[in-house]
Amino acid sequence: MINKSIQLTILFTVFISMSISAQSVFGKWKTIDDRTGLPKGVIEIYKKEGKMYGKVVKILEEGQEGRICDKCDGSLKDKPVTGMEIITDGELHDDGEWKGKRLFDPEQAMTFRFKIWLNPENEDELKVRGYLAFIYRTQTWIRVEG
Repeated sequence: MINKSIQLTILFTVFISMSISAQSVFGKWKTIDDRTGLPKGVIEIYKKEGKMYGKVVKILEEGQEGRICDKCDGSLKDKPVTGMEIITDGELHDDGEWKGKRLFDPEQAMTFRFKIWLNPENEDELKVRGYLAFIYRTQTWIRVEG
């Protein structure tokens, strides 16, 4: 009887752990260009001191792997895009969305306000919306395993 109870507890704990990790915005995501439909890179989204951050871990565009940020200003000028922090200080809101003031696009060297949320119909899709004044664009990023 005790063995069955322990087995059920372990099974339940594993199931809950898998469910929680599957529903997280944190992890690696393949960015998809909303204009061309082609993959552009892999972004790792992580939590630090309760806030959301994201950095470029890989560039997927052929011939662009070693891209530097030549359009950037200041400390980012001519720095490698791989390893660059592009999401800073995102905060979780009651509606389950993460919002913040710095989503950086190294290709355009522009900074946007942002809103990020899991697609409620597919937890392996992340919706990433960048705002510039009242204009916005939304991309769908795809979860990458590992």
